[in-house]
Amino acid sequence: MLDRESRVLEFGHVLERLAAQARSAPGKALCQALRPHTNYAQVAHAQEETAQAEAIYYKLGYHPVPEFQDILPLLARAQVGSILSAGDLLTVGDALACARQVKALLRREEEDETPNGVRDMGAALYENRDLEEDIRRCILSPEEISDFASPELAKIRRQIRSGGERVTQKLNSYLHNPQLQKYLQEPIITIRADRYVLPVRQEYRSQVPGLIHDQSSSGATLFIEPMAVVEINNEIRQLRGQERGEIERILGEFSARTAGSSEALRQNQQILTELDFIFAKAALSREMRGVAPRLNQKGILNIKKGRHPMIDREKVVPLDIHLGREFTTLIITGPNTGGKTVALKTCGLFALMTQAGLHIPAELGSEMPVFEAIYADIGDEQSIAQSLSTFSSHMTHIVEILESAGKDCLVLLDELGAGTDPTEGAALAMAILQTLQNRGALTMATTHYSELKAYALTQPGMENGSVEFNVETLSPTYRLSIGVPGRSNAFEISRRLGLTGDIIEKAREFLSAEDIRFEDVISSAEENRLMAEKERQVAQQARQEAQQARLQAQQLERELAAQREKMLAKAREQARSIITRAQAQAEETVRELKRVKNAQDQAERDKVIAQQRSRLRGELGKVLETVGGPVAGSGQPPKDLKPGETVKVLDLDTRGTVLTRPDAKGEVQLQVGIMKLSSPISNLRRVEVQQTAQPAKRGGGKSVKLNNARSVNLELDVRGQNVEEALLEVEKFLDNALISGLSEVNIIHGKGTGVLRSGIQSHLRHHPHVAEFRLGRYGEGEGGVTVVKLK
Repeated sequence: MLDRESRVLEFGHVLERLAAQARSAPGKALCQALRPHTNYAQVAHAQEETAQAEAIYYKLGYHPVPEFQDILPLLARAQVGSILSAGDLLTVGDALACARQVKALLRREEEDETPNGVRDMGAALYENRDLEEDIRRCILSPEEISDFASPELAKIRRQIRSGGERVTQKLNSYLHNPQLQKYLQEPIITIRADRYVLPVRQEYRSQVPGLIHDQSSSGATLFIEPMAVVEINNEIRQLRGQERGEIERILGEFSARTAGSSEALRQNQQILTELDFIFAKAALSREMRGVAPRLNQKGILNIKKGRHPMIDREKVVPLDIHLGREFTTLIITGPNTGGKTVALKTCGLFALMTQAGLHIPAELGSEMPVFEAIYADIGDEQSIAQSLSTFSSHMTHIVEILESAGKDCLVLLDELGAGTDPTEGAALAMAILQTLQNRGALTMATTHYSELKAYALTQPGMENGSVEFNVETLSPTYRLSIGVPGRSNAFEISRRLGLTGDIIEKAREFLSAEDIRFEDVISSAEENRLMAEKERQVAQQARQEAQQARLQAQQLERELAAQREKMLAKAREQARSIITRAQAQAEETVRELKRVKNAQDQAERDKVIAQQRSRLRGELGKVLETVGGPVAGSGQPPKDLKPGETVKVLDLDTRGTVLTRPDAKGEVQLQVGIMKLSSPISNLRRVEVQQTAQPAKRGGGKSVKLNNARSVNLELDVRGQNVEEALLEVEKFLDNALISGLSEVNIIHGKGTGVLRSGIQSHLRHHPHVAEFRLGRYGEGEGGVTVVKLK
């Protein structure tokens, strides 16, 4: 890929964002050096690595590679026999710890048998716990070696401390001697050149025999080592030399161990850098909400809801771009600042990102081919030094493109043919596009020339596209539409900006009849497209609502089946209880009849039989009450049922309201709670409902009779209304539902901006008849429906 194309398509900005996700300096350098591949297998491998790393990233919740330093220079020094410093060895220990931690994090779980090259890279990391722990134990900081680094070092340091204590005791005797105190500038012991000394006044130099090691800046104080401690200080100085030698020996030993593992440590550095780079790609994908594009070798480009990664995610307008199936050349027209160049750059940048192994900020299902080369002529690069005009600069670069572009190439041309005579420029543009198409390149070009719009309409393999522009607000929508050429809207924009109508009309006179008819055709096509888009959205919404209704019906069907099964189980239990009681009663009756069988007194036999008959009737009444309760009417299936009447559904042991007259099969539609169902008349019994009169308001002598069988809808749809209108409908709806005895109703307000939902729920929160409310669940309309439970 050419560096110029990477620059004009802003691929470098993407690499900067990628490098910001890396944790180490070597990883950042690898990110900055990333270049797109042109081999399909390499691209597929790079994309797979990013996907595998992203899966691990999501599972862990963070970048698994900690920050580490470049140890390659240290390893090179250790291999030639140099002694590494304590700080250098701590860096080596950090590298070993980093490799051990990453290996543990990426260790494949026992049940995870899916191939994963990223985990395999982690498994290949070298561990040396002995060297790592020895470095940590022996080296406390870049300036300090532990006493426990070796027995010899510990012994030397004990002797140094012992000598220091002897010197201190000797010098303390000077400090506490009243005769000597007057010779001292201060009663303290200090150190000069690693030797213990006393600060003696200049005038008393002869009174304190010893060696002078230093004097103050003013010369008033001399730092003298008394002769009594010279020998002890000499011993301490000799011990410190032994200490330095032992430390150097220890560091040399660690350096030799590091050199012995240098190849494994160098491999660790390479693997950790690669892992840091791969997980940086995963982190960038997560930040951009990117997806792995489906790769193909058919030259098909299909970007779904693509978002340019350098535009604010909250402001960018997603683009749908496709090439390579029905057509290989797309000509995009429309007004300036409408988003034509952004569409070109988005397409080219996605191609570069894909072939570099990066995910693209688009929707799942986006497809990208692997291009051998990507060419882009975007922007004005006129050169004063080379005396090149805008047209010359563009044409120079286009000539270079035409020399190389062919099959499996992507060519992006901005304002093709601009900067020269429109007639000649349009002719050149058509010739260039035709040449690129004949060579099999995928081409996207932007233009203002009407000739190119017409050319694309008649040329096989070419298609028009346009960016929308809102003439009312003089602002672009940045939406790209493929299949319809765009209008420049120059006259309308000029009118909105204040150009007088007579000038615009005069300008229209200079247009040819063909130009006017062509623009009218474009305008009509655009209006039809917008209308079709609106109808498509309405149809999509209707399809979603139908799907929701179907899901809701399925849910109700499941609930009804569960309720019916529950009722059947209850009925079986009641039947067993009835049979048991009937058997017991029959046995008792038989016993009583046997007892009076031989009785001589006819009156006594009649009395016993009457008692048993009465008892059986009582038991029968209990049974009827258990299975259905007292039913008003004749106990026969009702006749002449009318909508609105209340009936008892025998097999459900509940009441319902008749919705329709009996059909040819003798079945009626019923409303039972929130369910609607069909039932044969033989399964129903008419129930007489008492009509209760509500007391009239004071001052009036009338009363209102309400029928509990009154039918009311279970849901209210207020979509499209403002809050005030909707609240009036909601109030009336809740009153009717309460009067009809409903316990739960639905209010459909839609999702929209949420203003209507908030207003309705605020009203429900203080409504005296509302027990509680909630948003719909899955299958009930979710956030577009509020489910209300009444008191």
